[in-house]
Amino acid sequence: MIRLALAQHDFLVGDIAGNLAKAQSLMQQAKSASAELVIFPEMALSGYPAEDLLLRPGFQRASIDAVNELAASVHGIDVLIGHPWSELGRAAGQRFNSVSWLRDGAIIGQYHKQCLPNYAVFDERRYFTPGTEPLVIELKGCRMGVIICEDAWETGPALQSRAAGAELLLIPNASPYRADKLAAREQLLCQRHADTGLPMVYCNLVGGQDELVFDGRSMLYGRDGVCAATGPLCEEALLLVDYDQEVGCLQALDWPVALTDPLAEIYRVLRVGLHDYVRKNGFKDVVFGLSGGIDSSLVLALAVDALGADHVHTVMMPSRHTSGLSIELAQQQAVALAVDHRVISIEPAFEALLTLLQPSFSGMESDVTEENLQARVRGNLVMALSNKFGWLPLATSNKSEAAVGYCTIYGDMCGGFAPLVDCLKTRVYDLARWRNEQGQVIPEHVITRPPSAELRPNQADQDSLPPYEVLDQVLRHYVEQDWSIAQIVEKGFDEEMVRRVARLVLQSEYKRRQMAPGTRISNRAFGRDRRYPITSGWTETRL
Repeated sequence: MIRLALAQHDFLVGDIAGNLAKAQSLMQQAKSASAELVIFPEMALSGYPAEDLLLRPGFQRASIDAVNELAASVHGIDVLIGHPWSELGRAAGQRFNSVSWLRDGAIIGQYHKQCLPNYAVFDERRYFTPGTEPLVIELKGCRMGVIICEDAWETGPALQSRAAGAELLLIPNASPYRADKLAAREQLLCQRHADTGLPMVYCNLVGGQDELVFDGRSMLYGRDGVCAATGPLCEEALLLVDYDQEVGCLQALDWPVALTDPLAEIYRVLRVGLHDYVRKNGFKDVVFGLSGGIDSSLVLALAVDALGADHVHTVMMPSRHTSGLSIELAQQQAVALAVDHRVISIEPAFEALLTLLQPSFSGMESDVTEENLQARVRGNLVMALSNKFGWLPLATSNKSEAAVGYCTIYGDMCGGFAPLVDCLKTRVYDLARWRNEQGQVIPEHVITRPPSAELRPNQADQDSLPPYEVLDQVLRHYVEQDWSIAQIVEKGFDEEMVRRVARLVLQSEYKRRQMAPGTRISNRAFGRDRRYPITSGWTETRL
């Protein structure tokens, strides 16, 4: 029997010294638990993704120094840890996404990732040279092969490892969350087992990093090809495993139970993404406009769950078009969740701006210009509170609004982080209902009332947009699946409406470039996932 420990933990990008200290502490904990090998995630010493930090010579040297320092401290247990590696002396300019096997004060083996992802949120070919050689190390009579993350999505590296004599595959990962990611991982590991017949240990990173959340959920696959255990979602844990090499059985020792409800899963990821962005960037508190609408109400619930009520500040900023019900609903939720809440009317500032602009606007009808003035006054107030008190401002826009530009740049788009920016409006409603099932924190009337920006009399979102139930289906096809207009129309959608939505999506790219980052939960988020030019002659004129 061999005892393994999986360090499913959070390692901060760029904090090489802190990650080294954390790795040493976890190594000692694993050793105390009688583990003979502790496995860390991909790029644990540097954090992932380190992006252009990897290009800095000082960062490269610090990473190498950390590997060597960790190796020197290893005694009585083996360590497998991910890190960047640079062949500065032998082949200057070459960088590798690597893992090192440490034993008795030395690096006894090293593996360089062979399959470098260069799609969606990944651009590893910008930074790394692919490896070519397998790594197989013997521990207590068992030959263990190592591959890294994307290597498991291809056939070659696993087969190469088996050909080199591997009896067990170890797979360190930094695999970020999307809504269907666990099923995709399970499918690929089943395929690697079908290719090799080998049992597998899959150790994943956990924690939020800018737009990405690494969800953990490390996995074990025995020689029978069946998933023996799945680790917890978005939770740091040192997961112990007993491996019986005679029968190829991997036994999880008291692993926490993983979430299975899809909405609970997404809510947890959004909560972790918000918490880690705030805390890792040195903030303690957040501030945002609470309008009495569904988006800001869900953001309030998330923020309190992520940070605690004492660290959340809200401001209702009524205008002449704000209903009394909106003011009441915002107050009701703020009181229920015990957050600091204030009301600041934007009327004096709005009137002053209208007076300043009157000579220029004389004789012209009111239009979206006056609507946007109100949103921008509100953005200024939120930013002023942020500056004065050091609170991180949150933007509350959702993905549906960001897709079609139904949001005001320098207004409601103001913020340092946008928790819902990858949540379509219908998903916002689903999450709000789910959260209330756990204990009502969002007034029911917020969920049931028709959505409105309240920037003109009797305004409703559906005056400007298709119903969200329809719009979101079109956006899923057009934005997330890259369907053509013809494909969408074939599903029964009105062609004129689909063309209008496509046009709005393309025209709004300049806004999205200036949008706050937010947690990615879909397979195609704006930003890293979907990179369209702002200046473009392309229009959706063809079916």
